[in-house]
Amino acid sequence: MRVLLVEDDRETADYLTKGLGQEGHGVEVAANGQDGLFRATDGTFDLIILDRMLPILDGISVLKALRAANIATPVLVLSALASVGDRIEGLESGSDDYLVKPFSFAELLARVNALLRRRESRVDPADHRIAVGDLEIDPLSRIVRRAGKKIELKPREYLLLEYFARNEGRVVTRTMLLEQVWDYHFDPGTNVIDVHVSRLRRKLEDGFEKPLLHTVRGAGYMLAA
Repeated sequence: MRVLLVEDDRETADYLTKGLGQEGHGVEVAANGQDGLFRATDGTFDLIILDRMLPILDGISVLKALRAANIATPVLVLSALASVGDRIEGLESGSDDYLVKPFSFAELLARVNALLRRRESRVDPADHRIAVGDLEIDPLSRIVRRAGKKIELKPREYLLLEYFARNEGRVVTRTMLLEQVWDYHFDPGTNVIDVHVSRLRRKLEDGFEKPLLHTVRGAGYMLAA
């Protein structure tokens, strides 16, 4: 999932970027409210984590501007302001959740996952499809087509492809695949990933001129048109 983190404190931003990245989320950071508002308006993020006290434009102003522009991306507000009134103001301004600093990463991650689940449950099935170039994936039916041609995938191959597609254009490491697709939190020391990626690549690219699944030497893999 793509997450926009609007946070001016570099140490906090680095900490959250690393933690969320290890959970398989792609994180983009904006260091002030103005930049955060500009990036948030492109509508490509699955979640926005928004600090309340920001330079140039404060978090509440960013939030109100987003909602006024009919941008419905879930927003989790982070703030050291902990009073009931402060929390109510954040929620009534359009945030989906409000987390008081200091917080544990485990709690933040639980709230992030809850917001993402809630967002997916609200997505209309017609808008649920994922497209990467001429590749189209329907997560509801698990039907995959490239240029209109149906591609038959085994269950693990499908999970692998969907994970790549949800991280389109970003490097996906072996560790991320082990944790997110195989649910391993250790390296089993086998070539299971290489074998599955090789099979998936053949099915995606057989008969097509342009490659989709790329090996990033020394780093991992990337799905990109």
